[in-house]
Amino acid sequence: MSIKLEHVTYTYSPGTAYEMHALKDVSLEIPDGQFVGIIGHTGSGKSTLIQHLNGLIRPTEGRVLFDGQDVWAEGYDLRSLRSNVGLVFQYPEHQLFETDVLTDVCFGPKNQGCTPEECRERAEEALRHVGFPEQLYHKSPFELSGGQKRRVAIAGVLAMNPRVLVLDEPTAGLDPRGRDEILDQLKELHNTRGITVVLVSHSMEDIAKYVERIIVMNGGRMAFDGIPKEVFSHYKELEAMGLAAPQITYIMHALKEHGMDVDTNATTIEEAKASILAALEGRRKKPC
Repeated sequence: MSIKLEHVTYTYSPGTAYEMHALKDVSLEIPDGQFVGIIGHTGSGKSTLIQHLNGLIRPTEGRVLFDGQDVWAEGYDLRSLRSNVGLVFQYPEHQLFETDVLTDVCFGPKNQGCTPEECRERAEEALRHVGFPEQLYHKSPFELSGGQKRRVAIAGVLAMNPRVLVLDEPTAGLDPRGRDEILDQLKELHNTRGITVVLVSHSMEDIAKYVERIIVMNGGRMAFDGIPKEVFSHYKELEAMGLAAPQITYIMHALKEHGMDVDTNATTIEEAKASILAALEGRRKKPC
């Protein structure tokens, strides 16, 4: 059970003066239950890649498979695919349109043919999962804060009970507290519901903290694919692509260069703290 891309190439405006190869021979597999981060410089192919995951765009070459079936084969139910693979665009609050929050979140389940009772049950569960306060369920979505709107938009996709949740910069424009709250809720969703999460982000700190696998896009191709420690160990190559590793990576390398025996593969504050304390303890125990 997975999403699989086999030698996918996508070209915008083929055969014209504006022809652009956004993806070039990309092959990857995302198994059920994985929390994946996708990073890359602007124009690297990130957004084009994720739009292939639920059939929003069709590859120029190659195949996209969901649970082993080619999603562009004749007779394939793309509507079912989009129910299973939910896509939350950057600034998703621009998609809110109903008169109140609960009605807006009910829209997806209603289109799936659910009864009014089922729609309400799913909507309320989704809103709880994103930590949205019940006293605001009947408020107009246009009267909410930016972070609250973002939660409602994510809940609208969750209410369709997708197996995969794909998010394009879900914390863009939010303050640090709002960003952390949204990402903590996504991590909790991943842990409690076993949902597959694909997160596109420009924040290396967020990627390092939350995901278990990183895919790096560069010039329409996959440059790296691995666990955070492996990917961020290539921080010099990432810099050449216009990216950066988490600040912790640079701090740990600087400490190492100054003779401190620390783990340069640490990617989170917690890992760095443990490594630095261990190094200090080791120094303290050394005989004079």
